[in-house]
Amino acid sequence: MQVDLFTFVGLYDKALTTLSHLLKKGAEHAKAQGASEAEMLEWRLIDDMHPLRFQIGVAVNFSRSWPARVAGLEPPPELSMDGSLADIQGKIAEAKAYLAAIKPEQFAGRDDAALKVKLGDIMEPTLPAGQWLPNFATTNILFHVTIAYAILRSRGVQLGKADMFAGGL
Repeated sequence: MQVDLFTFVGLYDKALTTLSHLLKKGAEHAKAQGASEAEMLEWRLIDDMHPLRFQIGVAVNFSRSWPARVAGLEPPPELSMDGSLADIQGKIAEAKAYLAAIKPEQFAGRDDAALKVKLGDIMEPTLPAGQWLPNFATTNILFHVTIAYAILRSRGVQLGKADMFAGGL
């Protein structure tokens, strides 16, 4: 079954909207608890996992770089998640603007284009572009948004399933 690869651009936009929403609710809760936004961005689900700031960074950067790769574009430079929550919200908005500039025709005929991408120090697989977005990129983006949700819930932020659909259905 072939999937229209451009549909993932919309999915990633929705994931970024959801992430922004989660962070707003997290910031409200942190403030009510006497914690700073900077402290909130360092919250972790468990000590040996990366903090909230890292989870945000992966979701934001993957949402830009993977559609670019699959569309045959040079991946944009990574956005740093250093700075304040307002800075990070601005980076989310920047990522959404990047996605809005991608056009469906940029994905035309790209399903079988071979992409070789180094994944850390782990591996460097070559897969068709049509497998990277649905199998690798989407799984990772949604994983990191979900971990951000879990970190915030573990700190008492009042979130529910509906908050994961803040970007729409």
